[in-house]
Amino acid sequence: MNMMDKRSFFLPLTLVFLFVCAGDSFTQDRAQFNRRYQNGTQLYKLSRFQEAAIEFRRAQETASSTNEKSAALYWVILSQLAYSDFGSAIRDMEMLEKTAPNSPYARDMVYHRARVYYNQGYFEDALFLFNRYNQSTVEKDQESANRKAAAFFWMGECLFSLGQHEEAEKFYAWVVAKYPDSPKVEASAYRIDLIKQKKIESELLALLQWSHEEALRTSEDYQKTIRTYENTLNMYQRRIAELSNNDNVIQQINSQDFYRNEQQPAVQQNRQNGLLNSIQEEMEIIEEPEIIEEAPSVDEYVTEPEDVHFSQNSFLIERARQLGNNVREILNSENAGGR
Repeated sequence: MNMMDKRSFFLPLTLVFLFVCAGDSFTQDRAQFNRRYQNGTQLYKLSRFQEAAIEFRRAQETASSTNEKSAALYWVILSQLAYSDFGSAIRDMEMLEKTAPNSPYARDMVYHRARVYYNQGYFEDALFLFNRYNQSTVEKDQESANRKAAAFFWMGECLFSLGQHEEAEKFYAWVVAKYPDSPKVEASAYRIDLIKQKKIESELLALLQWSHEEALRTSEDYQKTIRTYENTLNMYQRRIAELSNNDNVIQQINSQDFYRNEQQPAVQQNRQNGLLNSIQEEMEIIEEPEIIEEAPSVDEYVTEPEDVHFSQNSFLIERARQLGNNVREILNSENAGGR
């Protein structure tokens, strides 16, 4: 009975002692968590992000509840994002989503994950997540309104990076018009001015390119025209030179025949009459063109180069006729003088 009484006496004392020890341990853990968490917060405000991440990680390890762990892990992620450790941030985001899928930080993680995708160059994925965040966010205070405006701004940035400037301009204009108190208003206005400038540059570049191409075409046509004129002029000059040479040859023949006729004695009258008859016979043998009214001029050779051969024959025939008439007149005048 005495042993039973002793056991019944010490059992409550043991339970009280264990309860007190557990309470002290919980109190110590809670104090350590608060200290680590506050240290991380101070370091984060001082932009000492790597040290802040270490303190928040220690706070996460000493956290005694899911809410405390999710809060510490959330700030670990923000610190990692601040010093651009995107790989570690993505891994911790996945851990937070698994351990606390219904935490109040889950929705903000959509926004931060989109920021990571944007910084890594996955603009389409980032655009999808920013849109998803905006659809799930309610503007209940200025902070949430600023975050939503920032999401619209980054959607514009995604489209701008993809080269869709006109679509991006709509999001920037929406931020300026809908959220005039947002910190992203100035950046959005700058992007709008930049897009307008790019439009002007594109139009000027297109106009300059068109003008350059038109100038090249005009220059090529001008060069072709000059070459055509030069070739035509050279051809006309060669033909005029040929006609001049033919005219000189005929004049030489005419002068030589006249000189010989002047020197012939009267005793060679029969021979001259025979030469005249032979010339007249040859004249009759030459086939005339269908229509010959008069000898063509040099201008006709120049303006109608395709008829040069025909006109040249007509010119020679006419000159031959004149030569025959001159010979006849010379012979007649000599015969009249001899008599």
